[in-house]
Order: sequence, then C-alpha cells, then structure tokens
Amino acid sequence: MNIKRELRTLLFLTLIAFNLQTFVYGQSLESLIDEKINDSFEESGPGAVFLVAKEGEILYKNAFGMANLELQVPMRTANVFEIGSMTKQFTAISILMLMEEDKLNLDDEITQYIPDYPTLGYKITIHHLLTHTSGIKSFTSVKGLNEIATKDMEPMELIDFFKKEPMDFAPGEQFKYNNSGYVLLGYIIEKVSGMSYADYVEQHIFKKLGMNSSRYASHSKLIINRASGYHKRDGYINSRQISYSLPYASGSLMSTVEDLLKWNEAIKNHTLINAASTQKIFTNYKLNNGNPINYGYGWHITSENDVKGYEHGGSIFGFKSMGVYLPEQDIYVIGLSNCDCNSPTQVTREIAHLVLADQVSSN
Repeated sequence: MNIKRELRTLLFLTLIAFNLQTFVYGQSLESLIDEKINDSFEESGPGAVFLVAKEGEILYKNAFGMANLELQVPMRTANVFEIGSMTKQFTAISILMLMEEDKLNLDDEITQYIPDYPTLGYKITIHHLLTHTSGIKSFTSVKGLNEIATKDMEPMELIDFFKKEPMDFAPGEQFKYNNSGYVLLGYIIEKVSGMSYADYVEQHIFKKLGMNSSRYASHSKLIINRASGYHKRDGYINSRQISYSLPYASGSLMSTVEDLLKWNEAIKNHTLINAASTQKIFTNYKLNNGNPINYGYGWHITSENDVKGYEHGGSIFGFKSMGVYLPEQDIYVIGLSNCDCNSPTQVTREIAHLVLADQVSSN
C-alpha cells in the first residue's frame, strides 16, 4: 500500500470538491457543465454536442450552436458527426476480435499480409502498428498528399503512396502518432476477414451494438441528422471535402454521442472482446528502452494525480471529437464539434473532473 500516494489522491479530490462547492455554491452539476461549454461554443456559430454518463447512465446531454449555418439549423443531440481519429478505437477492437478468432496474432509481421512491403530489414508487427511505434512515416506528412486528397482509392493504392518513404525510426524505438499504421491495420482487417473495412465495422460492431446512427462516412449518401462541418478563416466557411478512402481506417467513421456511449459500455462490459483482450487494449506499452508510451491500442493512457483515464480525440476537415473515460469512477464524457476551429478536448477533460468532484462532494 502506497500511503503517500493515497493521501495525495485524497487531498486532490478533496480540493476539487472544496473548490467546486465554494466557487459555484448552489449551482447544479448540469448548470456548471452548461456554463463551461457556453464559454467555448457561441450560439450563432458551429456547435457541439456533449454527453456525460456515470455507470452507464446518462447524467447530462445537451447541444450547442448550429448544425448548419446556411440553413440556420440549431444543433440537436441526435446530430451525426465525423469523429476523425476516434475511428482508431474501432480499428483496434476489430484487430482484437480477429485475434480472438485465431485469424491473426499481434506479433505477426506485416509482410505476412503485404509480402512486398519494404520493411528495410526490420521486423514490423501488428503490435507496432497499433501502438504508433512502427517507425513508418505517417501518410499525412508525405509530399503530394493534396494531389490525391479527392481521389477515391483502394486501400492498397493508399499504401503504395507511402510505403516507399524513409522510416522515421527503427520499430519500437519511439512513439510517433501515425495514421499510416492504422491504414495498414484496415487493410489487414480486409484481407483476414474477406470484407471491406466499412462492412466489417458495420456488421460486427455497429449492428451488434445497436449503434444505428453510426457509419462509414460518405459525401453522396443521405445521412439523417448529419451536422455540416466548417472551417474558420476570417469568418466561417464550409469544410474542405476529401475522399474518405484517404483517412480510411484511421479516421473515416461517423457517430453520435449516444452511440459512442454504447461503444464505451461495450468495451467496459467485454461485449466484443474478452477481459484478457480488453486488458491488452488498455495496457501502457513501452519502447525498446523500457520507457512508457502512455498509449495502448487506440486509446491514450493518462494519469492525473493518480486518477486513471483512457481517452482519444479526433480531427478531420470540419470536425473535432474527444472522449474521456475514467475507469475507476466509471465516468464517461464525449464531446463532438462541427468546426475544426474549436476542439472539445479540453472542455471534455474539464467536464470529467467536474463530474468526479461532484461525485466526491456528494459522498
């Protein structure tokens, strides 16, 4: 038992509770959250939807700002957003699902699935791809990206775009956030399952969990409750459109706050993968030198004053997203925004700690 650590954690939580009570005495948790979000999202601009849950029960859900500026349509809590790199969670879980079916192993080399991939003599594994430690250059930093941004491509065409780039480092030597790794994972999912990545996620995750508003993104299909995406220059403009074959398994999914709560509950309750696999997802992996990377498989692993957290954000043209889960307190907060000018990341973290403080003060 680490008495100093427990005392430090107790003091931290007590201070939060004290500050919450003294600074905003008489305010409800809901009004506190409203106030914090209103400070970040203006009523007449692009907006956001936030949801807070404790032990799977919704404590708070609200929409702010506009879903469509041209038509002056207010945001609703049912609006569908592009979630960007939160897609990586679904890719990681898909890999673990296939692992449990004995269709792949995490220490498989990528050349087992792409024989001609130029690994320069290195052993690059599925584990390296999941943890952003492969050393493969992220395609988002490769010259010529704009020239293919609107082109619909097969996964192997995208892989061909970046596979001959120099390695950034030897596998396992560094952690460097990398979209190429999750593109490769998407291709592996397709090769092993015999389905497109979009179909695999739709059939094996969305349908199974009742995530009826979630989907692989499309510009042409009618998507009920779709929120429009925006950039901000001098004023707001419509977001740039790219082919969704570009972000692919690293960032092309769409969802809602309630569907993402279903997702978090499914992970917590081992609905898709067993407890042992879930532990792999949330392990804080290490580099070859033993230093932790503060990342598992599709989630960042955080710790603030001994309060453990699992989180991941997303950014794609016109949209930002952030999900924070405090597993020991079973608190989940998700924020989705329809302007890439306004990230919900910090607000989502602050809301999680507001809820944590409220729980402490009420006990």
